[in-house]
Amino acid sequence: MLQIKLFAVLMACLLLLSQVNGSPVPELSSGKRARRMTPFWRGVSLRPIGASCWDDSECITRLCRKRRCSLSVAQE
Repeated sequence: MLQIKLFAVLMACLLLLSQVNGSPVPELSSGKRARRMTPFWRGVSLRPIGASCWDDSECITRLCRKRRCSLSVAQE
């Protein structure tokens, strides 16, 4: 009976150890992570002209200039 309990504890420890060993390693890069959205949500979440933005993928025109969604490429 003691051997069965010892075996069960050992198996549980090995299972937990394999879970820790297989955990993902955090990224070391400091770059922005790309958003993952389905095409539906990507289309719904696009911002209109004049809305604030961080990059081109957020705007309906695909042009983010000076942190605003723009209609033209060159804005001065």
